[in-house]
Amino acid sequence: MSGVLYVIATPIGNLEDITLRSLRLLKTLKHLACEDTRTTRFLLGRLSIEVDHHLFAYHEHNEKKATEKVIELLEMGTDVGLVSDAGMPGVSDPGYRVVSRAVEEGYKVEVCPGASAVQTALIASGLPFSSYTFKGFPPRKEGKRRKFFEEEKDLPHTLIFFESKHRIIKTMESAFAVLGNRMAVVCFELTKLHETIVRVPLSEMASTLEVTDLRGEITALISGVNPKFNDEDDEDEQEDEKSSEERLSKYKLKQMEREEEENEGA
Repeated sequence: MSGVLYVIATPIGNLEDITLRSLRLLKTLKHLACEDTRTTRFLLGRLSIEVDHHLFAYHEHNEKKATEKVIELLEMGTDVGLVSDAGMPGVSDPGYRVVSRAVEEGYKVEVCPGASAVQTALIASGLPFSSYTFKGFPPRKEGKRRKFFEEEKDLPHTLIFFESKHRIIKTMESAFAVLGNRMAVVCFELTKLHETIVRVPLSEMASTLEVTDLRGEITALISGVNPKFNDEDDEDEQEDEKSSEERLSKYKLKQMEREEEENEGA
């Protein structure tokens, strides 16, 4: 019987966000492919899980070789867990290659969902979350970074991406230059003690970040060309509300006149 590849989400900061299913798998699986074995070993210790697992590295620099190792274990009937340093493996972290290969070769892949910086930031942002685009990390060079934003210029979806504290100010300046003055949100240290969420227009974001303590993991969001941020639509809504109020007033006036007529007739 073939083994199963378990893709296991881990907390993005707050250990209480670990799921019961993730805990069970981390306790019972004997083979874990880890983005960083030191980080996973530390996590297991924090969760009071005895570390008698075989931990082996699975990261961007050895992904091809490590994928072969995972496939060999699955072929022998051994279950394997895939974990990243935080969050869901494969989301701007290694994981795509081994999941794709396992699916291609007919092995069972089970995803154990859990904490996600993308969805946590989206819900906390206050921006529309009916549809969104997640694009990982923007390019480091200015020209490519501007193209990164130009691709989203006319789209209605909320844009989400990761960035480092060393480049976030430059990146938001590029976004303002390309996208204009839209609402933006930058999240630091989500679910951690020093969680910080900055919500200002793009025109103010760079100057705001210059006086902000930039720390930890950063998730940034920018509103799309969404009707909820369209001044013309806001004006239309106000006109509709005004018309509704006028109709209601007329209705109430007619009701009062009718009641007076009925009273006089009585």
